[in-house]
Amino acid sequence: MEFRHLRAFLAVAETLHFARAAEGLGISPPSLTEQIQDLERELGARLFLRTKRSVALSDAGRLFLDEARPALEQVDRAVRLARQAGRGERGIIEIGFAGSAAFSGVLAQTVADWRRDHPEVELHLHEMESGPQIEALAEGRLDICFVRSPVIAPPGIATARLHREALLIALPTGHALTGEESIAAAMLAGEAFIIPDQEARISFHHHTLAVAQRGGFVPRLAHRARDLIAVATLVGLGMGVAVVPESLRQSLNLPGVAYRPLRGAPILADIVAAFRRGETAPATRALIRQIRHVAVEEG
Repeated sequence: MEFRHLRAFLAVAETLHFARAAEGLGISPPSLTEQIQDLERELGARLFLRTKRSVALSDAGRLFLDEARPALEQVDRAVRLARQAGRGERGIIEIGFAGSAAFSGVLAQTVADWRRDHPEVELHLHEMESGPQIEALAEGRLDICFVRSPVIAPPGIATARLHREALLIALPTGHALTGEESIAAAMLAGEAFIIPDQEARISFHHHTLAVAQRGGFVPRLAHRARDLIAVATLVGLGMGVAVVPESLRQSLNLPGVAYRPLRGAPILADIVAAFRRGETAPATRALIRQIRHVAVEEG
């Protein structure tokens, strides 16, 4: 028994007319008759009662129709879903993102654009620090990451820069430096710095060291916090100062925190998307193409 036999049976059962059923299937009436006869031999039962003037379902035909129709509908649905998945129109994409990457709006815009054009693809989002994200990406537990650069990417991982913004200094509102319109890096020597709990070469730990290097001092890293929101909270409590992105000031209005730009050339922070170079999943490849289309630079 083949699917063509089921389709032939359903066509005749729904029209009760061999010629019309054959026309709908795009085959000749004799070919349709042969397929029905093959099916009846396979089942060992007559499915249709035929006279010169009429065609009717037999008892066996009515019972077979009740089971064959949903079975064929399920097969058609499976074929349709598989084809959609092959075109990247269905599937699941596991996305990691650093909390600070959400402040700029880049993540929200990327997700909104994707959902508009690919409503059947599921996006599972996971907030993680940048380092663990890259590890999960390399191990196949994540498909695309939105991280703060710099990141240490193993071979096979590509990146695309999506956004660049200036660094600011977050200060407690009662701090003496809030009287300055901008802050020279050297003015921060001796301050207690609050940083995210991450490796020295990654993200805002790296950026804090870059500000200190410009100022010619070694920073005193007094406190570590889970993420930039926690960092800013500690600043507001008077625990120290912090290097933060411009988008944090735009997105987070915490009491007790003042923001000042660095004097001189700005030090810039990037948001990048990371993904596997040899990605094979069609839906993920489609999202990577969308990301590359709007990327400023690829690495």
